[in-house]
Amino acid sequence: MTQMSDQLPGVAGLSAQGVQRLPGYYNYLRDRRTNQVRYVSAAAMAREFGLNEVQVRKDLACVSPNPGKPRKGFLVDELLDSIGQCLGYHNEDEAVLVGVGKLGSALLAYPGFGEHGVHIAAAFDIDDAVIGTQVANKTIRPLSDLPQLLARTGVRIGIVTVPATSAQAVCDLLVSAGIQAIWNFAPVHMRVPSGVLLQNENLPAQLARLSQLLSRRPLTESA
Repeated sequence: MTQMSDQLPGVAGLSAQGVQRLPGYYNYLRDRRTNQVRYVSAAAMAREFGLNEVQVRKDLACVSPNPGKPRKGFLVDELLDSIGQCLGYHNEDEAVLVGVGKLGSALLAYPGFGEHGVHIAAAFDIDDAVIGTQVANKTIRPLSDLPQLLARTGVRIGIVTVPATSAQAVCDLLVSAGIQAIWNFAPVHMRVPSGVLLQNENLPAQLARLSQLLSRRPLTESA
């Protein structure tokens, strides 16, 4: 087995860091549309995200054929549609979740995934006390049912919220059952075959990194 990068898959001409900025752009533009703003400039977006205007223009040029209008900027609706297409938000995709503990239950109950084109269709666990119960109107299934469900439905995305000791075995099961992309919340780096997308979310490590960065800031920078 070979390891894939933690970075998200790229859009043609756009760096991995640029791809990671796109969801932020999308949410910002959606807020502008909600506030009935028709046009937005690259300069305004750069200020919002603390980026260089040239970098924002480069990002947007990779996803939108419209360069924007002088003194007006980009049409919000058109730019939203272009970024949404690049991120796959207009293509409803289904996912399965394995591990219905506190984190898994929270993800199941989170309503925002649908806004980004993803629906958690089913959830699995090995705990008899959890199997058969319901979370967010979804009945938790035994893990042994997973291969059959994936064979029937063709779901491509798997979400892993199990303890580190079980994560690789769950990953292997998902891959063998046809999963093509894995979102991993277990605090362990998984091994996946070439061609399987892997996104790791090590929440404790990210919180520790944020704490370290905060401790290095001069006191004058504190709010």
